[in-house]
Amino acid sequence: MAYLTALLLIDASASALNNSDQSLDRYENSTSVKFIRKAGGGFYPYVTAQAYRRWLRDGLEKDPQGWQMSPIHREEKVAYVDANPLMYWDDDLLGYMRAPGKKKDKAAIENMTPIGNDVSALTRISPLRTSTFVSVSSVYLTEDFGVMSRQDGDPVPHAHNFYRATLQGLLSLDMSSAGVFSYSQRTGYQNLDSIRRGLAEERGLEHDAVRKTYRLSTEERLRRVRRLIEAIPLVQGGAKQTLHYTDVTPVISIAAVTRYGNHPFNYLFEDRSDEITFKAEAFFDIVRGYYDQFLSSVYIGWRPGYAPSQFARFNDTPEDVRGILVGGTTPYEAFGALSGALAANPAWLD
Repeated sequence: MAYLTALLLIDASASALNNSDQSLDRYENSTSVKFIRKAGGGFYPYVTAQAYRRWLRDGLEKDPQGWQMSPIHREEKVAYVDANPLMYWDDDLLGYMRAPGKKKDKAAIENMTPIGNDVSALTRISPLRTSTFVSVSSVYLTEDFGVMSRQDGDPVPHAHNFYRATLQGLLSLDMSSAGVFSYSQRTGYQNLDSIRRGLAEERGLEHDAVRKTYRLSTEERLRRVRRLIEAIPLVQGGAKQTLHYTDVTPVISIAAVTRYGNHPFNYLFEDRSDEITFKAEAFFDIVRGYYDQFLSSVYIGWRPGYAPSQFARFNDTPEDVRGILVGGTTPYEAFGALSGALAANPAWLD
């Protein structure tokens, strides 16, 4: 088994990237950002994993290189995607649950693959796991007050939060699950029904009757995984972009292909005053301690101009870990290099 394991930092200099349904206490027409409180601590604004995955999906949907996005169908109280990972890359790598309302279970839906009579629902655990993106340190939430005054009559006041923070998030992509579809009768593993299994047979997918799986060709699996990897440093999105435009592409990324899905890069940054601090010695110790768990090099992306004094600490990289590190590039270049390494090592998919 192999996992793409990545840490991302987003520099939210004055932002409100994910808002809640709560109002500010002092105002009737107001919006609060999502945040976590620690006992005796301050505010830790965050972006939910659902929101980040939406940003990623939106970017992939506009992908000129041919990302195949699954269509969505909405019933009165139910919405679901096609749940056809043979055709749609989105269903393959980001998972799904298709459980239609009872009245329309077997009804033909335009542009959607029907569900066979052998199942009541189709589910797939997402190969891409995403953490919540949380501020590295506690921050003050600023209340911004404005008015709508372009109309006749009294101005209409409104208020909202925003913050200055460095958000950290973790990603883990189970590459052995990408392009491999189960028909086991368990929640999360009933990826295929009789209709989709028939399509898999027609397309000549590799069938493992013991494990109850169908597998896409290695070339197709590589194409999908590489495109997802290359899209990560190009993600766009976030709330309040009209008022608080924020570049949500990562300013720092650390990524590698590891043997297991546990994340080794979680405790490497802290925020002191107005500058992020990179725990260089802790990072070097992690590389030493997990050395036999890395299948690839460790790819470091660091946006030029961001915390240059901290990036300079790589100049003192010890000799015994220097050979496994690939640095000196932007996150965009780092993920591109990692994608290229995957193309040269297709065995990582197994």
